Amino acid sequence: MSEGAIDFYTGHPISSEIIIERLTKAEPSVARPGATLPPEALFPHDQDHYGGLEANDALAGLAGLKPGMEVVDFCAGLGGPARYLAHRYGVRVTGVELTPARVSGAGRLSRLVGLQDRVRVVEGDVTAAPLPDASADAVLSQEAFLHVPDKAAAMREAFRILRPGGRLAFTDWVAHEPMSAEDSALMRRGMAVAGLESLEGWRGLIAAAGFSLESVEDRTADWAPILKARLAMFRAMREEAAAAGTPTGDSDFHESYVRFVDLVAAGRLGGGRFAAVKPGQGG
Repeated sequence: MSEGAIDFYTGHPISSEIIIERLTKAEPSVARPGATLPPEALFPHDQDHYGGLEANDALAGLAGLKPGMEVVDFCAGLGGPARYLAHRYGVRVTGVELTPARVSGAGRLSRLVGLQDRVRVVEGDVTAAPLPDASADAVLSQEAFLHVPDKAAAMREAFRILRPGGRLAFTDWVAHEPMSAEDSALMRRGMAVAGLESLEGWRGLIAAAGFSLESVEDRTADWAPILKARLAMFRAMREEAAAAGTPTGDSDFHESYVRFVDLVAAGRLGGGRFAAVKPGQGG
């Protein structure tokens, strides 16, 4: 992941502090030392990806998650999907996340819901993951590889840490046609987009890493309304901040997100969901 992504997520409008502030408004006892909540209390707030819990379940299905499995979440962020998967499917999840503020925030939120023994997010780069060979049953990721300049290296690392028969399932932005130089610069500046692959480009990268590709889905039509709703949410957050006299967030982020929504609506950018398996006999 690029250094620009660290800056982007350090200042992202969704943070552990904001999540806990929202929870505290609804239930003041959250602010007490040692307070705990049920995991479900976080789910409306900590799923910072497209499609929410349904998207988590879709990847879990593609990865064949079962109780007791060891799962790795590449670019885990605040650990929202990791906590959901641990709670819902009885797996243990290790997240790899480059941004220190996200790593510490993920730990804080996992402790808040008592999942710190089944979910850990470690600081690291997914192109050189700090995990042993053949130590995972599944590798998942959601809308994160767009920040990774060397996507081929990320695929090789997923292959390395998976056991034979282990499964890879992820979503990411895709380019249905090349972005203009102006749009590329805006996306890099506003949302730390390091580069995009097409659906076919991803097919090649996954296969080159040694995986047997199982499915490729174009999610663009499904993403379009989700992204419009997220844009409305971000606009409301900016308006609330302005009304409160607090910083309204990065203007480049807002401009780039507006443009992203337009490009997806036009079918020029979009999303893909991919599933693959590491050849060999699984457990």
